[in-house]
Amino acid sequence: MLEKPDIQDEKIVACLQAEYGLPVAQIAFLPLGADLNTAVYRLAVEDGTPYFLKLRRGTFDEISVVLPKFLSNQGITQIITPLSNKSGQLWASLDAYKTILYPFIEGRNSYEIDLSGRHWVEFGRALKRIHTIELPPALTSRIHRETYSPQGRQIVRAFLERVENEVFDDPIAAETAAFLKARQKEILDLVVRAERLAATNQARTPEFVLCHSDVHAGNILIDTNDAFYIVDWDEPILAPKERDLMFVGGAQGFSGHTAKEEETLFYQGYGQTQVDPIALSYYRYERIVQDIAVECEQIFSTNEGGEDREQAFEYLKSNFRPGNTIENAYQTDKTRGIG
Repeated sequence: MLEKPDIQDEKIVACLQAEYGLPVAQIAFLPLGADLNTAVYRLAVEDGTPYFLKLRRGTFDEISVVLPKFLSNQGITQIITPLSNKSGQLWASLDAYKTILYPFIEGRNSYEIDLSGRHWVEFGRALKRIHTIELPPALTSRIHRETYSPQGRQIVRAFLERVENEVFDDPIAAETAAFLKARQKEILDLVVRAERLAATNQARTPEFVLCHSDVHAGNILIDTNDAFYIVDWDEPILAPKERDLMFVGGAQGFSGHTAKEEETLFYQGYGQTQVDPIALSYYRYERIVQDIAVECEQIFSTNEGGEDREQAFEYLKSNFRPGNTIENAYQTDKTRGIG
């Protein structure tokens, strides 16, 4: 969220005092992220200790905080775990929001800095630990399973139809509509490819593992001591490992290395594994379609959040630029021409 939500700082401070016993002396909104339902803040208490606060509105799944706590307790050090409140819970409620408190890690994400070769190897090791972790049944039953849902593809089709038949007064919506109309054929091809590969995957029985599901460059954090972290566990899923592996060499915001170099370094840490080209291609196409669906909903469903909506349009357009996700998905698709 780039624009500060309509909730007073004093109310947040009072909540943190009551729920966490935290004497907040300073609070600052941080304009970060592409999620309109998530606002983040930097806090400092009276002795200067910094904290990171996440306000989450809308759907909140407890697994997003319980799971990283479990993984950290299993010795996966590349995860920042939320702090418990006075009742031992990993979150608290504040009006329409859930509050989630973390220690503040001073650092930059991988949109801002290039991952070194060592970081890529550590990335591989960390994901291998996550993919091979043995989860207790109580946790497993609470994590969503991959269903290859058509929802995102249906949303994109609906928006393509809408922009053909509707006039938009809002400037951002009008510009986005024009862009979608100009790219309609290409977008529909992405949808069709994702649909075909989804059907193929549904007919198979691959091993499902724990996946983060969103390990793009913005969710990799390097701190001032060069430590590596995987952040934002909002949507973990049990799925084929390719759900996460698609981000490696997939033009997902990382820079400093070629796609081939990313893969070579990552798999030094991850280890030898058979990567399923059908699952990998499905996830790369589906990710683009899902992003288009989310960005269209942000732009067309409300006139609020001007900066966030402008950013959503920029994100949408970026997929179509040379060397970005669409070009990468086509170039790395070993299933093209099949079926």
